Amino acid sequence: MLRQIIKIDKEKCDGCGLCVSACHEGAIGMIDGKAELLRDDYCDGLGNCLPVCPTQAITFETREALEFDEKEVKNNMERIDDLPCGCPGTSAKAINRTPVTATEPETAATATTATTTAAFTTAAPAASAPAATTAAATELNQWPVQIKLVPVNAQYFNNANLLIAADCCAYAYGNFHQEYMRNSITLIGCPKLDVDDYSEKLTAILKGNNIKSVTIARMEVPCCGGIEHAVITALKNSGKMIPWRVVTISTDGQILDI
Repeated sequence: MLRQIIKIDKEKCDGCGLCVSACHEGAIGMIDGKAELLRDDYCDGLGNCLPVCPTQAITFETREALEFDEKEVKNNMERIDDLPCGCPGTSAKAINRTPVTATEPETAATATTATTTAAFTTAAPAASAPAATTAAATELNQWPVQIKLVPVNAQYFNNANLLIAADCCAYAYGNFHQEYMRNSITLIGCPKLDVDDYSEKLTAILKGNNIKSVTIARMEVPCCGGIEHAVITALKNSGKMIPWRVVTISTDGQILDI
């Protein structure tokens, strides 16, 4: 039948996922980081998704499409509700943590990191008993963290210190949470594996929110220059004067420059 239905421009879509949450019929999903109309018969053509899209990627069109199937939509929603969990990547949330000052005493996690770093040059005696360790607390303050998934207008961006990091950094540097993620909003990505240019979405985040500072964390490898370039481009395109710095981490877990 000929009827009104939504149309999603993938070139404009920034992958924020807000339309997925706004669509109560489950007609929209995220595929390869982009919003996509999954089934014509799930779309009621009312357009609750249109006003939440920050890039105006969603419009109406009139075309041949399956009739809206209210009964099937209801059955689908019931199936989703029965699942033990949904996809957390489409739901933005802040994680409240008590702010920590830089003057707190050295933690067991810090001491453990120092011991791990020393192990690159000094072997432990064979007869030594394994040292007791204390699990370090996470310093993640929001979800999602992937640049392609995070909503550009999430409330947690307001007055935030922004950490934009290559995703290998937290694995290479043992104290990454405590030294860099603490009291920051963290975004991660890999310019070598992600095909999209981050600069456009980062520009929208910087323009649309009151960002206090930006820290770029990258690995020493050349491909990580892509994430640094994207952030610097976004800073320029935002038209704002935001303090920023670059931290480079070596593949053996050393801070090369700050």
